Amino acid sequence: MTTTERVREVGAFGIVGLAGYVTDVAVFNLLSYAGEDPLLADKPLTAKVLSVVAAMVVTYLGNRHWTWRGRSPHTRRREIALFVVMNVIGMLIAVACLAFSQYVLGLDGPLADNISANVVGLGLGTLFRFWAYRRYVFPAQ
Repeated sequence: MTTTERVREVGAFGIVGLAGYVTDVAVFNLLSYAGEDPLLADKPLTAKVLSVVAAMVVTYLGNRHWTWRGRSPHTRRREIALFVVMNVIGMLIAVACLAFSQYVLGLDGPLADNISANVVGLGLGTLFRFWAYRRYVFPAQ
């Protein structure tokens, strides 16, 4: 793989990831904090799981059709299954960071929730996902 191809791949992954990140953060905050009686105000872990599922749809489509288009030797069903497994692991990383912040450190405000889940957790999860997608979900043929 040339340097130009690698830069394009990392750039595309970053842009798709940014779209997923915006989706994740927006859905998490809408479920947790929007309005006078937020839908999941007292359930931050549930809100995080749902926001990750929404982001997963966005990132699958972006990575399948742009970042690693034409690169998977797997059947579509197997590719989606691997993608979901890797995303569940990435989600567990973010949820673990949020749970640690909430239940071990006792930090439960909007800023603490967003830093633990959407900065630390998503950052670590993103590093894992790039490696896992490239290695297992969309491997070179």
